[in-house]
Amino acid sequence: MSDLLRAPAEIKYAEELDWLESIDDGPKPFSWRLSPKMVRLFILGSERADGLDREVSQKWFGDRSFVERSIVTLASDRGLLLIGDPGTGKSWLAELLSAAISRNSTLVVQGTAGTTEDHIKYSWNVSMVIAKGQSRESMIPSPIMTAMEGGSIGRFEELTRSTSDVQDALISILSEKYISVPELESGGGDDNIVFAKPGFSIIATANSRDRGVNDLSSALKRRFNFVRIPVVTNKKSEAEIVRFRTEELLRRHSIDLDVPPTLLDVLLQSFADLRASAAAAGTDDEKLESALSTAEQIGVLEDAVLHSNFFGERALTARTLASSLVGSLTRREPEDLAILNKYLHGVVEPRSKEEGGSWPEFLEGGRDAIATLS
Repeated sequence: MSDLLRAPAEIKYAEELDWLESIDDGPKPFSWRLSPKMVRLFILGSERADGLDREVSQKWFGDRSFVERSIVTLASDRGLLLIGDPGTGKSWLAELLSAAISRNSTLVVQGTAGTTEDHIKYSWNVSMVIAKGQSRESMIPSPIMTAMEGGSIGRFEELTRSTSDVQDALISILSEKYISVPELESGGGDDNIVFAKPGFSIIATANSRDRGVNDLSSALKRRFNFVRIPVVTNKKSEAEIVRFRTEELLRRHSIDLDVPPTLLDVLLQSFADLRASAAAAGTDDEKLESALSTAEQIGVLEDAVLHSNFFGERALTARTLASSLVGSLTRREPEDLAILNKYLHGVVEPRSKEEGGSWPEFLEGGRDAIATLS
């Protein structure tokens, strides 16, 4: 599927999913395509102890217990709410779970201030309604309703950004497992009700930084099992995530460019330093507006890699990496520039004198980038 800008997980890993399904002899809940053990293996990758004939790559990097709790929740009749800071991989985990369980991760509703009940229930094809009246044929099911009818997983991104009316409508779906369509006349049966089939569930995501936007009601909270995804702080795990995503980028763009381990260490250490500085800051003005997440770290490296490939010497340098970091993390001027400048002078400059290596060039590149933006 090279003609797709971004293939969903079930297409990207279709061959691997087919193979796992062919060897899967474990019990499967409802209409699941894979057993819970195979879902976990697909997401976290195989180990030698699994005794498989081929290696299954790790696709999500985090605590094993988060994945297992998520799978167990989806095997019950409760919804799953993945909550955490931006960039912690919530949406990616939701996509992988949906792909492994239902082979369809695209039944997604994006929560915004403009999301309405129609987006999670149904709407109407106006031209068909005018021609033939309101009927099942003229009804446009939402992604959630489609998931209900197919006994598959529906996804709701940024749940706390949707209004209370939308959240209240979701309570009914999670509790009753059906959607009533009052516009349709009942012929004595269930023609005006859409029931959920076994296997239906909802994976929702919410950013912990969005508290106070549209807080979840107690009633809705009771319909979800919460799995909190923390920011990755372990350098080894974070390095694996960054390397995994960067290799994907290089393959997608057919770029033949190495990321030196020393520069990856510089990037990881820089983010660790800036996170420590943010944690010690007394006010928000002393913190970068960036969440300093792993996703943003990947963005910095991707920017540097692409710049090096298209405009550099087709080799990643510490100067380019520093320029990308400053450019990506500066969102408020002059506040963020002042924070980054303080970091370069107070932390990077002493380190470049003591350790040498790539740090002096990183320092110089950072200074030049700040001077350009100032």
